[in-house]
Amino acid sequence: MIRRRHLALAAAALPLTAPSLSARAQVADWPNRPIRLVSPFPPGGAADLTARIMAEELTGVLRQSVVVENRTGVGGAVGSEFVARATPDGYTWLLASTGPFAITPELVRLNFDPARDLAPVAMVSIVPSIFVVNPAVPANNMAELIALARARPGQLSYASGGNGTAQHLFGEMLKQMAGLDIQHVPYRGGGPALTDTIAGRVQILCDTLPLALPHIREGRVRAVGVTTAQRHPALPDVPTVAESGVPGYEAVGWYGMAAPAGTPEALVTRMNREVNALLEKPSLKERMSAQGSDPLAMTPAAFQARIAEDRARWARVIRDGNIRPD
Repeated sequence: MIRRRHLALAAAALPLTAPSLSARAQVADWPNRPIRLVSPFPPGGAADLTARIMAEELTGVLRQSVVVENRTGVGGAVGSEFVARATPDGYTWLLASTGPFAITPELVRLNFDPARDLAPVAMVSIVPSIFVVNPAVPANNMAELIALARARPGQLSYASGGNGTAQHLFGEMLKQMAGLDIQHVPYRGGGPALTDTIAGRVQILCDTLPLALPHIREGRVRAVGVTTAQRHPALPDVPTVAESGVPGYEAVGWYGMAAPAGTPEALVTRMNREVNALLEKPSLKERMSAQGSDPLAMTPAAFQARIAEDRARWARVIRDGNIRPD
């Protein structure tokens, strides 16, 4: 009877042991075929360029092709959901970004929850933004712009690429924290918003540093304040918003890597290690800097905490500003 009981217990344990052995073998053998990196934004933009840089670099260290696949729509939510529904086997990864993880879920009802259905893997880079004004605006820095806006309530306008975009929220947070009355003018994309700021149809724009920098250098717009916590090396004479009378202001976008929830922890750890090592390469730093982003390594736990912090921040701005999507 005792022997039969032992045999029964051993048999009962087999279904639990076999998958564990299979999972370990799968992790040890990874990667043994091409890997897909989903970019949830159109080709040619900053997100897509970041994805292609990382795919090229990871191909070299993983010794398997890493192929970028663009799946666009709903501010990055379509591609993010695709990855969330993918098999968590380490062969589908996502170029994560601020919008789909920290902004879009607070604006629209999604068919998935990034916090539940996607696993943060590694931060890749921070993307600074900068407030610029049309050269005709009588303000040389953010402190002067704030003073001007207070002296002319309701008379200044700021452009964005649409309701609920990062451009919109960065400007809205400035309004809320500095107590300003400036009018939001949404456009269908960042390009038209920049064009009309240069033309003087609107006075203010908060744009990413990579896109704004050439126009600043050509004198088409004037830089007045960076959104990062410290001044940016590319424009060391431009003050931060925080040091210009709005203490605590910080608003930056970021890119990172994420995976479907349930991806083996060993694969997440391995990918985090590979990405963080790449971010230390001088050649990669140079490529990132050329497009205005700053590499930043993080553990998966630190990245997850950053996402949660950003989501809470933008949820407050959206709620207090009564913001609705287009």
